[in-house]
Amino acid sequence: IPRAEVAQAVEYASQEGARIIGPNCLGIISPGKSKMGGIGGAADATRRAFQPGSIGVMSRSGGMTTEISNALSESGLGVSTAVSIGGDAIIGSNYAELMPLFESDEQTKGIAIYSEPGGPMEAQLAEHITEYGTRLPVVAFMAGRFMDEMPGMRFGHAGTIVEGHADTTADKIARLEEAGIAVAERIEEIPALLRERINEAT
Repeated sequence: IPRAEVAQAVEYASQEGARIIGPNCLGIISPGKSKMGGIGGAADATRRAFQPGSIGVMSRSGGMTTEISNALSESGLGVSTAVSIGGDAIIGSNYAELMPLFESDEQTKGIAIYSEPGGPMEAQLAEHITEYGTRLPVVAFMAGRFMDEMPGMRFGHAGTIVEGHADTTADKIARLEEAGIAVAERIEEIPALLRERINEAT
């Protein structure tokens, strides 16, 4: 979708009190309750990957929304709501804007995030949590760490364009960790890190 049209749509939604998920995303799912968009794919695959549970998922990648949710489901933690937020430079709902919705959801006990280089969303999330705090343990996975060694190169999503020091994966990881967010080295580590942090909080 052309960037100018996205900006207009986001502004109009704000004026009307509506929320946009995406664009250029797979949608949103609350397993066993509702689904909007193509998230999860075929019904059988969706049921396997997205089992009802206690972890909220936010991801800039549609495919990785399913990957992380599948890891959570296999671990027994399951998913409360998973949101594919989109990978474009302008989107309707970012991590920080969605956090209060997860905060108010009694089913959600933790948050898993898939992140990428480029854009301010991780910094915005770190600032939000630093300012307002959170009852939810948050674990993130940062993709594309190799990009720090390849400045100026473009990979993947339109939003994955490094535009300065604050956009590098190393800087983003530092910001997230300073805000108390654990950063997993591998996606398969996310369930164990979340379980550990949830147990510490109870």
